[in-house]
Amino acid sequence: MTVIVTAVFYPKPGKKQELAEAMRRGIEAVHTEDGCELYAIHDAEDGTITMIEKWSSEEALDTHGDSDQVKILRADVADLVEKPGLVTRMTPIPLGTDAQGSL
Repeated sequence: MTVIVTAVFYPKPGKKQELAEAMRRGIEAVHTEDGCELYAIHDAEDGTITMIEKWSSEEALDTHGDSDQVKILRADVADLVEKPGLVTRMTPIPLGTDAQGSL
């Protein structure tokens, strides 16, 4: 079963655009990981940057958490965030149509 994750990043004041750009190298690296189906950042209206992720399995996500790719991302953003990110794992509850009822 797929696993959905949100990861909220809290940029330092005036650093949101710089934070987003600093994430590029890590995002591109994560896109090469086995099991990564979606790994995309979004500008949230509360001033944060939110990563929405989709992984093919819990095992793939667990491997990702300790990967060199994540280490790249963390190192590149360390000086641009106010506090640690908020990461939430979710399991889909598919309802409605196949195309619209789950990520």
